[in-house]
Amino acid sequence: MPLPAGSPAAETTLQGLSDAEAARRLKEAGPNELPHGESRSPLATALGVLGEPMILLLLIAGTVYLVLGDRTEAIILLASIGLIVVIDLYQERRTERALEALRDLASPRALVLREGRSLRIPGREVVPGDLMVLSEGDRVAADATLLTATNVQVDESLLTGESIPVAKSASAPGAAADRADSAVFAGTVVTRGQGLALVTATGAGTEMGRIGRAMHGLRPERTRLQDETARVVRFIAIGAISLCVVIAVGTAIRRGSVTDGLLAGISVAMALIPEEFPIVLTVFLALGAWRIARRNVLARRIPAIEALGTVTVLCADKTGTLTENRMAVVRIATKSGVHDVSDGALPAELAPLVRTASLASESEPADPMERAINALAGRQDGPATDPGDRVRVYPLSERLLVVAHAWRSGDGAINVAGKGAPEAVMRLCGLDERSVRAMTVTTEQLAADGLRVLGVAHAEAADAGALPDELSAFHWAFDGLIALADPLRAAVPAAVEECHRAGIRVVMLTGDYPATARAIAKQAGIAPLDPVLTGTEITTLDDDALRHQVRDVAVFARVRPEQKLRLVRALQANGEIVAMTGDGVNDAPALKAAEVGIAMGQRGTDVAREAAAVVLADDNFASIVGAVRLGRRIFDNLRRAMAFLLAVHVPIAGLALLPLLVDWPLILTPVHIVFLELVIDPVCSIGFESEPEEPNVMRRPPRSRSEPLFDRRTVALSLAQGLGVLAAAGGVLAVARWQDLGFEEGRTLAFTTLVVASIGIIFANRAGGASMLASIRVPNRTLRLIVALGALLLLAVLAIEPARALFAFTPLDLRAAIMIAVASTAALLWLGLLRRLGRRAVRVLSSQPRSRGEAA
Repeated sequence: MPLPAGSPAAETTLQGLSDAEAARRLKEAGPNELPHGESRSPLATALGVLGEPMILLLLIAGTVYLVLGDRTEAIILLASIGLIVVIDLYQERRTERALEALRDLASPRALVLREGRSLRIPGREVVPGDLMVLSEGDRVAADATLLTATNVQVDESLLTGESIPVAKSASAPGAAADRADSAVFAGTVVTRGQGLALVTATGAGTEMGRIGRAMHGLRPERTRLQDETARVVRFIAIGAISLCVVIAVGTAIRRGSVTDGLLAGISVAMALIPEEFPIVLTVFLALGAWRIARRNVLARRIPAIEALGTVTVLCADKTGTLTENRMAVVRIATKSGVHDVSDGALPAELAPLVRTASLASESEPADPMERAINALAGRQDGPATDPGDRVRVYPLSERLLVVAHAWRSGDGAINVAGKGAPEAVMRLCGLDERSVRAMTVTTEQLAADGLRVLGVAHAEAADAGALPDELSAFHWAFDGLIALADPLRAAVPAAVEECHRAGIRVVMLTGDYPATARAIAKQAGIAPLDPVLTGTEITTLDDDALRHQVRDVAVFARVRPEQKLRLVRALQANGEIVAMTGDGVNDAPALKAAEVGIAMGQRGTDVAREAAAVVLADDNFASIVGAVRLGRRIFDNLRRAMAFLLAVHVPIAGLALLPLLVDWPLILTPVHIVFLELVIDPVCSIGFESEPEEPNVMRRPPRSRSEPLFDRRTVALSLAQGLGVLAAAGGVLAVARWQDLGFEEGRTLAFTTLVVASIGIIFANRAGGASMLASIRVPNRTLRLIVALGALLLLAVLAIEPARALFAFTPLDLRAAIMIAVASTAALLWLGLLRRLGRRAVRVLSSQPRSRGEAA
């Protein structure tokens, strides 16, 4: 057809653009996306960091030291602000890179023709002049004009507010490109049919761009962990600030010095305010989503990362998820018997049946089943017969699981080819009871081998103008059965077994014949002895009865997409946390209702992907299990990081408060606390995030969805760890005072003991092993590097005279080293004992039987 002269599409052919031309137009027109907020510049990030409470306290402390004339201390504190900004910039940039990668993966996809090839590309790479292939469930990536259209209906409610789908038709040759009935617009959804569309506008030039429906203003969804962490930080911060004000005023009055009071208050505030908590959480969730994406699982919504570790039931589609979605016709059954057609030329007597099945399929299908049928049709000897023109398509419906195409031959005769569920095709053909019984036995035998079975039939009509609306109005002739093999993915049995060990039920949903479903379930290891519940049986059950049935059934056959929502609700009514896979338009409600909706990335519709919290890039069941494993690991490591933060703040706060209670000089001044903060932040946000998973991560039941990050056990253990380290550091300080050692020597002993014992807290909260020594051997190069750098910094401070003078330390002699070693060893033994007791408590709690509801 002629294309609008002078338009960017004018040079497009029905083969699509060349790769080079598409690249040129992308550079010229820009990405196909609406304007969105830019990421923060380094300067904006730095200014944001300068507004944080810890930085403000450092600025105040540095200013106080300048007023006092202590320029060295002031310069160090102000320089430390620059170092903290650099660390925060690194962490934010790393988080931003992870989020950018996720945004690229989350970009809506479009199927386009380029140089005659079908390519699935990110929607942002669509250019004017591209040929888009549109199918039911696709979200249109750009404004376009339909060149071909088969029963196309489009939901334009995003633009018009009208919920009724609009019928579309192909643009006639020479017609205006902007005709309303042939135009499709970016952001709208194809609810029915398929077509080929020529892109006329992208990005801000689309109808959506012109009316300003930009989406970048939407605020990201907050997670339960973010809310919980914010509450904890707010509670501690309010208490810390109140205490600091009291201490600052009290110290100023007791010592008669406003400066001493101000420094005391600042030191205690720096020690108590847990500003790392939200930073650590943000880094963990962003990098966690990035890690999961590397396993071919895209978390579209951050709360899904939390929910992955709580899943108790995993509902998976059979085709393409458990199987390879790589179909091949292997057997054909007719009245003369069952024929093996897995290789070689197609026998002549089977050619009419295969031709009929091919005519009931698309000529260039995306469905692997139809591709397999067309491939078999291509193996017949002799030239292909021209079928004529396709005049009507009868799509699959809820009432009749049959699809049919009507063709008009050269002499005007109408031939109708149909294929679908064997029982539906046999009913449509009106077979006698004996024939139905014989073909049902054959269907069962084929299905028992795990084959997908389709019935094939044909009909004729005299006049295209008199075609009925219902397939039942034709006089059908039954041709036979086609059986297709779709191999089980090799990794599925092991993944299913891993789910069972992890306390996760695996449920299989399929539209296939019950015997096929049972055979595949047996191969996969999914409850092979359980009964199979069909969609027809589900229809007869009320919600209460269905809720009881789903407790004992793990295989559902002949399930229609809209029935998935009922199954999700029934499982949730039993206290289950449900992960549900889906790919079609009608799967969207179930994906939205499930705690973790999982859309197929390769064969899924845009509607399904947008309804889901997770997108499976490779449609592989094993990837889902890998994501659950990572979800559990992320939560475990986050809890360890938070436990460390809570524990290490106890001795820091204790040493900051102790001198004020007994009227000693300050043990920890702002410069000491800055040193500790520079070690703590990287350890928590980077070191613990890199921790490997627990050996038993998939051998324990799912955690309760209501289980808090700061549960009583975690808080109690962290406080006990922190008090142990405080006792060790305070103990050497008390001994130093008892032996009349100088205050600076006592400070050196206490600070060194604090740092060494805090490193012990790190290993006490690590994964793997029942002992501290076993924990040290667990590999984590990032964490070891950070700990080594922290140890080197401490040695430098103790060994280099200017640094030692800055921290008001004294050189360590043998007696001091022995005291530090004894105190640190005592602290490490205490931490090791707590670790062993804590792990024993976890084993006891994990061995306690829990109901499904409690496990949820």
